[in-house]
Amino acid sequence: MKPIDNRYERQTALAEIGTGGQARLAQSRALIVGLGGLGCPVATYLAAAGIGSLRLVDDDTVSTANLQRQVLYAEAEVGAPKTLCAARRLRDLRADLNVEACQERLTAANADRLVEGCDLVLDGTDNVHSRYIIDGTCARARVPFIYGAVRGFEGQVSVFHVGDRPRAYRELYPPEEGWADVPADLRVVGPVTAVVGGVQASEALKVLLRFGQPLTGRLWTIDLRTMQTNLLNF
Repeated sequence: MKPIDNRYERQTALAEIGTGGQARLAQSRALIVGLGGLGCPVATYLAAAGIGSLRLVDDDTVSTANLQRQVLYAEAEVGAPKTLCAARRLRDLRADLNVEACQERLTAANADRLVEGCDLVLDGTDNVHSRYIIDGTCARARVPFIYGAVRGFEGQVSVFHVGDRPRAYRELYPPEEGWADVPADLRVVGPVTAVVGGVQASEALKVLLRFGQPLTGRLWTIDLRTMQTNLLNF
């Protein structure tokens, strides 16, 4: 006798999701830009939740310094492309998941192609330049953009291009002269990426299944040193 598939019963029991929401999730495709500290938990939780397709974009390879926070990778994979390693682990988690591994860096030249056909975009990058590209591309395509960023013990999340009065990343962080030359601050404790990536995945479910109050026009922040959180309107 074939065992009963109870993989999603804990979430379909919730009124906000149900079997109808689970079916919609199975028809959804998300683009994850960057498979680092944020992209790893985002991809893992969306795959586990039952999303139908994930398009993974990153041109980097696994390094030993990644393993402190990038939990999709193993020591034996150092030097291998992140997209291929991540796709393999995610398929091990869920055999019916459709994974597109795009071993390339998102640029102004390829962003429209990468966003096309996706229901939302999740930011797993570590630089402002890529976020402005994502923001502009999502604005043109009218695709939701779920932003996340971490530094040290701190993190933040917001949602753009959603709702009757969609907001943009540029409204939260207006471009300034010299912004592209500011180096990314790569210092971070591993657990903060899990916390922020988990919140991004939760926001993705809210947007895709249309429940709750997504972080549109609001910036959520957390400091793991004190566990202080804030919701800032903008």
